[in-house]
Amino acid sequence: MPKNLVIVESPAKAKTIEKFLGKDYKVLSSYGHIRDLKKKEFSIDVEKNFEPDYEIPEDKKALVKTLKSEAKEADTIWLASDEDREGEAIAWHLYEVLKLEPENTKRIVFHEITKTAILKAIEQPRNIDINLVNAQQARRILDRIVGFELSPVLWKKVKPALSAGRVQSVAVRLIVEREREIHAFQSEASYKVTAVFLVPDADGKLVEMKAELARRLKTKAEAQKLLESCQSAIFTIEDITTRPVKKSPAAPFTTSTLQQEAARKLGFTVAQTMMVAQRLYESGRITYMRTDSVNLSEYAINGSKEAITNMMGDKYVHSRHFSTKTKGAQEAHEAIRPTYMENAQIEGSAQEKKLYDLIWKRTIASQMADAELEKTTATISISNASETFNAAGEVVKFDGFLRVYRESYDDDVEQEDESHLLPPLKKGQKLEYQNITATERFTQHPPRYTEASLVRKLEELGIGRPSTYAPTISTIQQREYVEKGDKTGEERSYNVITLKKEKITDATRTEITGAEKAKLLPTDTGTVVTDFLIQYFPSIMDYNFTASVEKQFDEIAEGDTKWTTIMKTFYKTFHPSVESTLAAKNAHKTGERSLGNDPVSGKPVSVKIGRFGPVVQIGSAEDEEKPRFSPLKKGQSIETITLEEAMELFKLPRTLGEHEGKTVTVNAGRFGPYIYYGGTYTSLPKGADPMEIELDEALELIKEKAEAEAKKHLKKFEGEPELEIMNGRYGPYIAYKGSNYKIPKDIVPEDLSLDACMEIIKLQSEKAASAPAKAKRGKYAKKKA
Repeated sequence: MPKNLVIVESPAKAKTIEKFLGKDYKVLSSYGHIRDLKKKEFSIDVEKNFEPDYEIPEDKKALVKTLKSEAKEADTIWLASDEDREGEAIAWHLYEVLKLEPENTKRIVFHEITKTAILKAIEQPRNIDINLVNAQQARRILDRIVGFELSPVLWKKVKPALSAGRVQSVAVRLIVEREREIHAFQSEASYKVTAVFLVPDADGKLVEMKAELARRLKTKAEAQKLLESCQSAIFTIEDITTRPVKKSPAAPFTTSTLQQEAARKLGFTVAQTMMVAQRLYESGRITYMRTDSVNLSEYAINGSKEAITNMMGDKYVHSRHFSTKTKGAQEAHEAIRPTYMENAQIEGSAQEKKLYDLIWKRTIASQMADAELEKTTATISISNASETFNAAGEVVKFDGFLRVYRESYDDDVEQEDESHLLPPLKKGQKLEYQNITATERFTQHPPRYTEASLVRKLEELGIGRPSTYAPTISTIQQREYVEKGDKTGEERSYNVITLKKEKITDATRTEITGAEKAKLLPTDTGTVVTDFLIQYFPSIMDYNFTASVEKQFDEIAEGDTKWTTIMKTFYKTFHPSVESTLAAKNAHKTGERSLGNDPVSGKPVSVKIGRFGPVVQIGSAEDEEKPRFSPLKKGQSIETITLEEAMELFKLPRTLGEHEGKTVTVNAGRFGPYIYYGGTYTSLPKGADPMEIELDEALELIKEKAEAEAKKHLKKFEGEPELEIMNGRYGPYIAYKGSNYKIPKDIVPEDLSLDACMEIIKLQSEKAASAPAKAKRGKYAKKKA
């Protein structure tokens, strides 16, 4: 038996580490946490100093048994989970559950999976850092208290099956507030004036040079007046300034900046970036991917210097030390970088190659010389106006780090491209215009958040930590508080006044504005829950409170604060507010909005969150006649829907006519519009309007569905009504008592007798019973608390 047992949290990590250690070492995986708070219970004893009640989940019991027996056989047990708080907690749970002894248990950490790092870690073992464990426990317990106590309040006051979370609810608030800013935004118009001048180049050939008026003009009258002045004006180069500009590279990647840049450059979601980065880390390609440090080790700096010198020469080298500016930087070890800087490329999946390439370029660029540019600005005067035009150009004198990497920006960061050279110009030189155009432009509403820009905002506010960004963004979408979607733009008219050959023309053009892709949009449920929590639990929804809690977790990790003290302080104010909110009687349903009265019946019309989502209601529960309900259509919101739009929803069900003595109707349901006929439901195709469909089209759809159903049901047997031969997506199969059985390819399904079917069922049932049970594995090797 091997003398040493190494326990890591993921099988991929185990595989990589096993390559570096000799036959005396056995490496096993815990598949993330082996123990957690009980799923369906509160699991925290408030009276006993917030003592947690942990359990080993059913799917981990066999694994724990294996780890226990392996640990008994080994002389030394090495706990090698990740180096952050979550990893420390995994190590501590393993120590407790496997009943390990301090004398033969060693904790090792490393931030890259290379032979050097692993062997160095084994030479420098330490004890489990209980402060880090307590910081993780504090987060887990505080989040459990918030989630467990707030959720029943939401079930009672908003709708069943909702849940709340400390960081998630604040992230949703950001998205809701941004949406309201957009709805309240008033666009302002101004005129951007651009001119095209004809200037001789070095060979005397006339070339175009673009220039822009130094300021925007507020009104059409101002723009008109300026262009009239330009008709007879003389344009002169009043001044030329040339100044050197240096551009420095961005710092190496942290978790947050990697998520942002991978979204902008590669189109990856935040969760996708973390999944690919985890694979790169576990296969020994990059350093640990959960960090908020921009620091690079001397080894990495020297490796970069060597790689740059070999590829591009000495003049491209500029070694830099970056320091972390993030407040309370938690996993402050090293930035995300390749483990071996000389490897510009790797083998792997297409996604792994792309993300690795991004990390390699960003790291190399951070150790390269500044880019040297020369920026030229020419000021052009107008003889009969006080305004001036500016023409700007930029030329790269030395590309430096730009040879390898250019940083991308979000759509709320305006970037001007001046990377072109101006023709040779002289002070006092007279210019001829080709055309001058005044274009009406409008101020833009603030952009909706993308996953990456939301991460940037959370980091800016000090909310969450590198390990929490991806789970937070996934959770708010899974809970349907936020959805990722596109906004179709709206057509807008704008004015263009052009001066050409001394003649002014005035035209109206149209453009599509406001189109957005893959943005985070709040759902009605998300908006109502946010408003409710802000009203009754303002401290939980307060950005500063959420950020200060993170700082307190950092203090626990440093050993400066006791975690139970923080819990007591928090619970003392939080729990009473939960009880008082539950006891409060509301006159109206939370989030309910009155739209007016039904023009026909005079009954009140309101919109609110129903059991299955947002609905319009005509009438009230007190009326003799039951209220009528209709779900909102996709794209409609309880915040913006009008009475007229709400009344349109009640035009359904529509009777289309009679067929074979039965009525055919069209209606809208929870999953979209459908046709109802003779007890059967037929969905309308995507894009079909239930208000426009006619009887003959509906009958055609009913017929198509009946034919498809007939093709699905191949054969039934009188002797066994629960057995049927069906045709599915993956071919024919036998359906029997709620289970499906595959029909072998060489058998014609229709030829099967009842006995032959029962024989297939018997054989496949026996085979399934004798197959070994597979160990259940989570989607990620590391389960987040």
